[in-house]
Parts: sequence; C-alpha cells; structure tokens
Amino acid sequence: MDRLAIEGPTKLEGRIGVSGAKNAALPIMAACLLGDGPSRLLGVPRLNDVETLGVILGGLGLYCSRDGDALDCKVVDEKNSTAPYDHVRKMRASICVLGPLLARRGEAQVSLPGGCVIGPRPIDLHLKGLKALGAEVKIEHGYVMARAKELRGARIYLGGPHGSSVLGTATAMMAATLAKGRTVIEHAAVEPEVEDLAGFLIAMGAKIEGAGSHRVVIEGVDSLQGVEYRIIPDRIEAGTLMVAAAMTGGDVTLEGARIQHLDAVTDCLEAVGATVEVAEDDVRVRGSGRLGPVDVTTLPYPGFPTDMQAQVMAMLSVSDGASVVTERVYPERFMHVGELKRMGAEIKQDGPTAVVTGVEELSAAPVMASDLRASAALVLAGLVCKGRTEVLRVYHLDRGYEKLDEKLRSLGARVERISE
Repeated sequence: MDRLAIEGPTKLEGRIGVSGAKNAALPIMAACLLGDGPSRLLGVPRLNDVETLGVILGGLGLYCSRDGDALDCKVVDEKNSTAPYDHVRKMRASICVLGPLLARRGEAQVSLPGGCVIGPRPIDLHLKGLKALGAEVKIEHGYVMARAKELRGARIYLGGPHGSSVLGTATAMMAATLAKGRTVIEHAAVEPEVEDLAGFLIAMGAKIEGAGSHRVVIEGVDSLQGVEYRIIPDRIEAGTLMVAAAMTGGDVTLEGARIQHLDAVTDCLEAVGATVEVAEDDVRVRGSGRLGPVDVTTLPYPGFPTDMQAQVMAMLSVSDGASVVTERVYPERFMHVGELKRMGAEIKQDGPTAVVTGVEELSAAPVMASDLRASAALVLAGLVCKGRTEVLRVYHLDRGYEKLDEKLRSLGARVERISE
C-alpha cells in the first residue's frame, strides 16, 4: 500500500497542465454502450476509477484500450447485462452503466454500490427516472433489476433533499436518448460534467436541448453512432492546485483550466487575499504573505463545490483569523478534521459546521487518508508543515488525481511516493 512522504514547507512555482475530468469521463465511458461503432475519448485521465470502470465495461462487452491520453471504446458483445458486486462495490459511479444498458439492451442487473465514508448517497433518483420512462425496476439480492421492452419519453422531476443529482440526471438523460418520444427532465443537475455528457451524446446523434440548465429536453432517436470526443478539464484538480499555490505563497499557472467552471473557488481565493489572473486558457494563482479568513458554504454547482471543502479547510488552517465552513451537500463529510488536528490545526466542529481558527504553522505528522478529497487536503497541509509528513492510504488519492505527486514535484514540492 503506497504512502506519500512530504518535506515542508514548500513554495510551489511553475506551470502545470490540468488532466481530464474524472467525473465527466466515467459517465461518458458508460455512454459508449449506446453507440453503433467505436468511440475515441480524448483527455481521459489515468486513474484507478477509470481502470475500474473499464473492467466493468469489459465484462459488459465494451472493450476499452488505452493510447496515451485517449481511450478507444468499442462494443464487441451485447450478451451480458449484469454488473457484478465484486467490481461495482469499488466505485459508486459504476451505477452509471444502468441507464445505457436498459436503453440499449432492454435490461440491466447492476449491483447496488454500497455505503460511502462521506455519508449516505442513495440512488433513488436514478430509479425514479427509469421508472418514469416505463421501466420495471426492483431490487433483489443487492442488485437493481431493470427491464423494459421499450422506453417512452416522460416528464421527470429530479429534485432531491440535497438538490439535483448529477449521476441521477446522467442516468435519465442517457436512457432517454433512445426512448420513444420526448423526455423533459426538470430540476436537472447543471454541473459541467453533465453538460459534457450531453455534448458527447449530441455528437453521437442524440437530440438534447438545455443541458447545463435545470430543464433538459431530449427527443428520442432510433440509434447513436460512435464518435471522437475530448473530455473537459477537471475543475476539482484545477481547484486543488489553485488552493495549493495560494496557501504555499506560490506562483502557479494552470494550463487548460476552464475558469468559468471555477467561479466559486476563485471568489474564495480572492477573498482570502490570493491573486487569480486569466489569460486565454491559462489561470495563474499567486499567494503572498498570510492569507485571511473566509466563510464557505458548500452547495450544488455553481455554488462552492463539496469536493473542494477539505482542501480549503487545510488552507484556512494556516490563514489568519477564524473561518466558518458549512457543509450543505454531504453534512457528514468531515473525516479529514481529526487528521488536520493531529497536525496542529485548530478546528471545532458542530454538526455540518466547522470553525477553523488559523494557526501560525502546522506540524508534520503521520496521517491517514479516509477518502479522495481528504487525501488531497492532507497532502496540501503537508506542503506547509515544517518537517516530514507521511500520508497513508493514498490509494484514495489515486482514484481521482492523475499523478498528483509528480505534478507537485514539477512545481518544486519535495514529495516521495513510498510503496510497500
């Protein structure tokens, strides 16, 4: 099991490219099940989650082969429509195969993805959308069993207790592309990754309007074709590197970041005193001196992303003054608090709210990663600690960041990956 050893403090400086978006690549890979002929996906990051989904899709007859940053995907066998527990349990996003299987093959048996360390993440909206399209859906022996001789367009409301569902919207949208008639999704998720999926489906021949808004209209078509398509840059990786630059007092230029996807992160960084400059496709972030406090509340896009909450908390741990961080998307997503406190952070948590009082400096310590974004937060904290920090269980990190340790090293960080 790998761990990262970080010698701090470090000031990050230089230029670095942003990898393709994991949360766009995964549903787009699943959408390749819908097409006649091969598709070539460009900008697909090398991540454990991508490899896991590739294995699941391989079992479903979709062969995926890697060529640099490209992934060639082609359906070679449509006999199997079952995604087994052994693979699905490793990654919640694997539920995204449900809609394409049902639309293309008329049936799907997909294992329930199980629990999650950041709190309950039910799939009721996925099932609601498929039932509205005419599917018979039931849960037996830990599997979602869905069947439909023919899907028919419908009006679907996808609002949930914490707002729209990204994968729920993706599931309904993919299934509706081959349904008979018109589907209207109300309260659809508006995240850039949903819009990117729609872009891919449209390139395949789907008729979709309104993607990126809360009302998406889909006119079903008889078939879709394989295409070549480039995945959008990963806004969470970009945001993580922006925060790293600011909190280390660095000067980092991100190549290929889409600033329009990072408004909330940019606003947060400017509020604490960092400088953010945009020139064409480059975003430059500079930190100088001590940063100040800011109050942050996570919300569905375009609000502040829950996937950036842990990283910003690490930054606020070494900023002046007291900041308030409120988690409105996943109220239990504070597993990183205990580990940051081991490093000397002063954080008081009360339910979905944490008060972070900045300290002069953090102290290096061995810490344990509990989930993907918590891993990134602990790595960022290690960059500003004096001494050697070891972050254990970085397999979480490898699920969502493409070679983050190598990217940080290219910016001047002293980061070593240790394999056991």
